[in-house]
Amino acid sequence: MKISTRGRYALRTMIDIALNSGTEKNITIKEISERQNISVKYLEQIVGILSKARLLRSVRGSQGGYRLSRQPKDYTAGEILRLAEGGLAPIECLESDVNTCPRRSVCTTLSFWEGLNKAIADYVDGVTLEDLVRQCQNMADGGEYYI
Repeated sequence: MKISTRGRYALRTMIDIALNSGTEKNITIKEISERQNISVKYLEQIVGILSKARLLRSVRGSQGGYRLSRQPKDYTAGEILRLAEGGLAPIECLESDVNTCPRRSVCTTLSFWEGLNKAIADYVDGVTLEDLVRQCQNMADGGEYYI
């Protein structure tokens, strides 16, 4: 499984906004673009996806920009990645809640893929945006942090 640039950039965008918005400041796409070295055009698409799903709030006007809709502790990396990627299942037949594959009853590798899918879900759903922000802050302070 590979996470696309859309998924990686969505996660970086959410971390950037969480790190830089404070309590009152809205973050512009241009600011994110400059800090993250992501094109404005691509960021507009990603922010559109995040806003439509209500992970971000959009504020218009001269002091406009984007801010988180919730506290960083209330987002998981899995939620953000699934939204950007459309899913994280390692094989197609595990993408929906019900496996409708005609070979599911005779598939010799299904239990392996289900285990991998569970391991991925447990990991990405166990890491919050707050954890990722803290990791970035520790890196900036020269400390080490592991998740």
